[in-house]
Amino acid sequence: MTPITEVEGRRVALSNLEKVLYPATGFTKGEVLHYCATVADALLPHLRDRPVSFLRYPDGPGGQVFFTKNVPPGTPGWVTTAEVPRVEGPARMVLVQDLASLMWAANLVTEFHTPQWTVGTPGIADRLVLDLDPGAPATVVECCEVALWLRERLGEDGIEAYAKTSGAKGLHLLAPVAPTPSEDVSAYAKGLAVEAERAMPGQVTHRMTKNLRPGKVFVDFSQNAARKTTATPYTLRARPEPTASTPVTWDEVASCTHASQLAFLAPDVVPRLERYGDLLAPLFDAGRAAALP
Repeated sequence: MTPITEVEGRRVALSNLEKVLYPATGFTKGEVLHYCATVADALLPHLRDRPVSFLRYPDGPGGQVFFTKNVPPGTPGWVTTAEVPRVEGPARMVLVQDLASLMWAANLVTEFHTPQWTVGTPGIADRLVLDLDPGAPATVVECCEVALWLRERLGEDGIEAYAKTSGAKGLHLLAPVAPTPSEDVSAYAKGLAVEAERAMPGQVTHRMTKNLRPGKVFVDFSQNAARKTTATPYTLRARPEPTASTPVTWDEVASCTHASQLAFLAPDVVPRLERYGDLLAPLFDAGRAAALP
């Protein structure tokens, strides 16, 4: 029988808690749920009011992995949903607004991916994102070098950037911006990527073409498009180990000399929150949101 847990007055069914989702470490579904509950105070603000795309991996990263954008079948009536515009027509998507809906969603076994806009103003971004993706043999170490250049360049335009690991191989830069159409943010971000390639031609590419990427850092600006989403801060990833997309300090970025220094598993995140708080909290400070030049 599926256990029922009460979360903030809501009845949430939690299933298969002993199931091992990450065989490399023996990390179970119950531990995934515990992780989400423990980091909820930091994670929920990054989810709230943003329609969630779920990258589900119910049998672990080695099983079937698939995206779910529409409201999943069987979603409880108390979970908040919203109609969201899409090119192919409006769709109804989930909003993870509270701990109960977070635990319901975590029970689906999913990565959380969110856009750079909130549901009240679709296509009007309040964040800029740059996804730094290393092509082997480059690693996150090379991403850090590029991130430092981009941080300085953004600073020249009065934009303050913050960093997090992708939870996979690379690094994400996020910056709060004054409400701006997503296409304008995308154009600005593309300009930055092109500038970075010109400044570091042997290290950076702004093009996705695979044969251009070995040994370089791909500066992916496309995730600023209104239709695109990015791994939400603190989400676990469908990787061999339970890696988490983890905010990092600029000192950590500057001092990174080996990829292992910026690889964080679920058990690493809570001590970091206790030490630093949410390093991405400035994203919610309207006073820090800069207008694009």
